[in-house]
Amino acid sequence: MPASPLSKTERIDVRANRSVKQLLQEAARTCHKSVSEFLLDAGITAANQTLADRRHFELDDAQWQAFQQALDRPVQTSPRLKQLLTEPGVLD
Repeated sequence: MPASPLSKTERIDVRANRSVKQLLQEAARTCHKSVSEFLLDAGITAANQTLADRRHFELDDAQWQAFQQALDRPVQTSPRLKQLLTEPGVLD
């Protein structure tokens, strides 16, 4: 999702130490951008990369068939999984 040229209505505040701020300012200057533009572009790129693994899967025909077969298989009970899900957890 590219940065929109539309007016910006939301604000994001970021705190950093002096050396990180200086690093970001130097990188932004190198790209001829403001620090805000630099951070938004980098953040959007990182967000898209992070979410891509959860949104888009590429399978060849054989992999697709195997995936479909796995989905169509009847559910098998697993006593160990059942025990795990019924016992109180560490945070309970």
